[in-house]
Amino acid sequence: MAPKPAAVIQPPASAECCPSVLAAPLGADQAVALAQGFSALGDPVRIRLLSMLAAAPAGEICVCEFVGPIGKSQGTVSHHLKILSEAGLVHGERRGRWVWYSLDHARLAQLRAAIAA
Repeated sequence: MAPKPAAVIQPPASAECCPSVLAAPLGADQAVALAQGFSALGDPVRIRLLSMLAAAPAGEICVCEFVGPIGKSQGTVSHHLKILSEAGLVHGERRGRWVWYSLDHARLAQLRAAIAA
């Protein structure tokens, strides 16, 4: 059985937060917010983590389930998830001793909208 394709992230109806960087000059606060988000995307491990979350049938993954497929230690995976979380791209929810992560689709859509023509 083929894996379910990841859903396409649609930009928000209103681009109040992050207008396209191609449409008009950005304010300092907008530029900082966008830079933080795009900076978090600048590592192959973090891109793979986002990809796994996007493809997760339940929309979330336990931190313990990233270690094997990513091929990095628990500490390294947690470090990368922390960077993604600080950039607002993922959310973690503690359940007992483990943290379950999910994508922030609205934040990803803001970044996508910011570079849309």
